[in-house]
Amino acid sequence: MTTADHKIEELADKLQGLADRSAAEGGAKAKLAQPLADDAAFLRKLKPSLIKARVRGEAPTGRQPVQGRVAPSRPRRRPKRDGDGGGGPNPWVVIGACLVTGVVLAKLIDWRGHAHPRD
Repeated sequence: MTTADHKIEELADKLQGLADRSAAEGGAKAKLAQPLADDAAFLRKLKPSLIKARVRGEAPTGRQPVQGRVAPSRPRRRPKRDGDGGGGPNPWVVIGACLVTGVVLAKLIDWRGHAHPRD
């Protein structure tokens, strides 16, 4: 393997790694994983030594395009929380406490307002 072949192989490996990481992350990046893997497989065909062999007629030229392989993505799981699994107090309790506090505060302000009229 020549130096140019080695450089192209390294580039194809990096592209394949990017495709695998994209597939593992999911979302919009996962949609690009397969085309990136295909590009990595195609790039491996562009090694100068393989091109020379094809020109000389030593390597087959009528093959079907190769599809790249993407590592299967693991399903993403949410980390478990300690305790009862909740993320804090019940939101209805918080809303109720805020409502009661607001009503009590409004009554207190209104009651103090009658003690000192501005007439």
